[in-house]
Amino acid sequence: MANKLRIGLCQLFVTADKTRNIKNAVEKIRQAKDMGAELVVLPECFNSPYGTQYFKQYAEDPNHSDTLDQMAQAAKDNQVYLVSGSIPTIGKNSDKYFNSCFVFDREGKRIGRYDKIHLFEIDTPTIKFKELEILSPGSELFSFHIPEKGATIGIGICFDIRFPELASIYQSQHQCNVLVYPGAFNMTTGPLHWNLLARGRAVDNQLFTVLCSPARDETASYVAYGNSLIVDPLGDVIQQHDEKESISVTEIDLSKVQTVRNQIPSLHNKRHDLYEIRLKK
Repeated sequence: MANKLRIGLCQLFVTADKTRNIKNAVEKIRQAKDMGAELVVLPECFNSPYGTQYFKQYAEDPNHSDTLDQMAQAAKDNQVYLVSGSIPTIGKNSDKYFNSCFVFDREGKRIGRYDKIHLFEIDTPTIKFKELEILSPGSELFSFHIPEKGATIGIGICFDIRFPELASIYQSQHQCNVLVYPGAFNMTTGPLHWNLLARGRAVDNQLFTVLCSPARDETASYVAYGNSLIVDPLGDVIQQHDEKESISVTEIDLSKVQTVRNQIPSLHNKRHDLYEIRLKK
């Protein structure tokens, strides 16, 4: 079994034009494939501006979604696994909205969906924001396998990375060795916590973390931090973008996960007789 996986990060410049955003994503997926990517990751809200004022306007029914149809086709055309960032979606009864990530296999088959569990909220002198004003939280975790690579990949979205319990459950109950977080930290929280949280979750669980952000647009109502990155199980940043639109392809060696866990057996040494983290359902 091959233990190396080439991950493409597409840090996309997102506009108010959904058609343009989707076209750009399709083109960047192709470019990432041409650069050798086997798994491609897109940012949070890659087809729409990010903000409570936009979620309803841009939301799509996942069963009748032009965005998702084109993502499926892009995965198939390029023969890549695709974590298609996130898009705003409409619930079954059209009375709820979600921030949703969809994953596609190399044949373009939709293999899973993750709805953001922890909804973003901030109230500082420079920024106030509350996703719960429009969105509903998800309630199910999602992970998937790339068996030929020995990869088990758990999905979170942005604010989810602040909750170590979620990452711990992915590691302990889903046996994940990679966690992927499409995200859009802002210019307040990004410089403070983006790298810190990516490294923290990697070290906590001795696995790879992958964060993909939109590119920075200083004219947007919500300015994303950019700086998409990949962190290895020791907490070393092995790939990092700047703020501009960009693509990278990074090869990770998944055998490093077990090597680190053997060398520093902190997961094995947890005191399960004293405490536990578990799903309630």
